[in-house]
Amino acid sequence: MINKTFLITVFLIFAIGSVNAQSLTIEECYQMAKANYPAIKKMDLIAETSDYDLKNVNKKFLPQLNISGQATYQSETVGFGDAIGALPGGIELPSLSKDQYKIQGEINQLLYDGGSNASQKELIKANKELQEQNLEANLYAINSRINNIFFSVLLMDAQLKQNEINKANLQTQIQKTEAAFENGVAFKSNVDELKAEIVNIEMAGTEYQSNRTAFLKMLSMFIGREIGNATQLEIPRTEFLNTSINRPELKAFELQKSVFEVQKKDLRSSYLPQLSAFFQGGYGRPTLNIIENEFGGWYMTGIRLNWSLGSLYTLSNRKNTLALNQQSVDADKETFLFNTRLDLAQQDENVKKYIELIRKDEEAIVLRTSVTKSAEAQLNNGVITTHEYIQKLNAEHLTRQNKILHEVQLLQAKYNQKFITGN
Repeated sequence: MINKTFLITVFLIFAIGSVNAQSLTIEECYQMAKANYPAIKKMDLIAETSDYDLKNVNKKFLPQLNISGQATYQSETVGFGDAIGALPGGIELPSLSKDQYKIQGEINQLLYDGGSNASQKELIKANKELQEQNLEANLYAINSRINNIFFSVLLMDAQLKQNEINKANLQTQIQKTEAAFENGVAFKSNVDELKAEIVNIEMAGTEYQSNRTAFLKMLSMFIGREIGNATQLEIPRTEFLNTSINRPELKAFELQKSVFEVQKKDLRSSYLPQLSAFFQGGYGRPTLNIIENEFGGWYMTGIRLNWSLGSLYTLSNRKNTLALNQQSVDADKETFLFNTRLDLAQQDENVKKYIELIRKDEEAIVLRTSVTKSAEAQLNNGVITTHEYIQKLNAEHLTRQNKILHEVQLLQAKYNQKFITGN
């Protein structure tokens, strides 16, 4: 029974530890931030709007019903007796009434629209793809903000770790100095000065921890998930950089040009004829047989041709306008690539700079470590004061902190390269 209880307790301890020590990668942050960003809702709205537009275009080939009516009074009408003259046998020809009435309906069925319907559907789909890609480009920009926050947390983690190492070194020296004080070979002020430095280190640790918490809260808001202080951010692995530019904005430029291509094809339908079938039916006075001048019904059916050639006057200008719009998109694309290459060149120099700084940091750490060890021995032998020893120790600590800063900056610069290239 005791063994079972012990095993359960151990299991719970490890289970709780695994929950509190959750890890998070930068790629996971990218995905969750994109899914959580309010603008992502527009993706569904774009799709739904496009579906409605397509349905409306398809209804163009449904039968169209028009109903009209009128009642009129005319100052004059046709008199058939006056026009034809008297008929044999005293037969009188009727004359049209001055008050006339008509209500009619017409069903029109489009048979051929010159390709306008197909072009409109193609244009709706092209605009949908363009809007979605523009949204993708806007969402991609979030990655840059995630980079800044993510690497700021990593920097705080590294500084906290180095701070604890520095604190441990001082605590070891405090133990030695306290022993020396008890043996009468050191002053109480020496111990107090070392303890005061511990307080300074703890204050720096408090500031680092506070900054880390603040950055984690910002990251939590971006990804839509609560991140506790126990959560560890995994240090990203740097891979071989593909220098080709594959940003989502480039696809958006191409889709914009394709929209203009579809609009250019749609110009053709503007000067082609339209053919439709129709059926008219009505009731009123007079009917189609106006001689009777009586109330009655009638109908008429047939084929109707509409061919408007007025668009030919502006066809050339509209083609030229679309061509200029495409050239404008090409200019925007070249400007984007130019600025992107400038940003990439700057990050390339940053990577080289941080690599060189880290190499110098390592040299400085070796020298500062040697100086600190020598100072520690001198302090133990009473050659230097505690204050002088703390100065040497802080100089080594600062050098190590600089290396940590440059390492995180190097990693962030490489990820900025990935962001800039879109790889």
